[in-house]
Amino acid sequence: MSSYHALQEFRWTEIDDPDRGGRLKEETMEFEGTVLECLSNGMFRVELPNEHKVIAHIAGRMRKFRIRILPGDQVKVELSPYDLTRGRITYRKK
Repeated sequence: MSSYHALQEFRWTEIDDPDRGGRLKEETMEFEGTVLECLSNGMFRVELPNEHKVIAHIAGRMRKFRIRILPGDQVKVELSPYDLTRGRITYRKK
């Protein structure tokens, strides 16, 4: 391994490792919901158990592995505390 790659790995670890004083991942709230309708560009309208409706997009790994989501599916949605109307679908229940 060259010294350049070793330095890159060290910086990556130092920045993203919370034990070394790096930044933490943004705090999110996770809910289960039901997909109501499919919108364009991988966006979905999801109804949460408290009857709120949010617009959610598919998480990167789900998109990568081509997980299909259809209306009526039960999904897990992550919401940011800063914008409770938008979310990310992280899991589809079977």
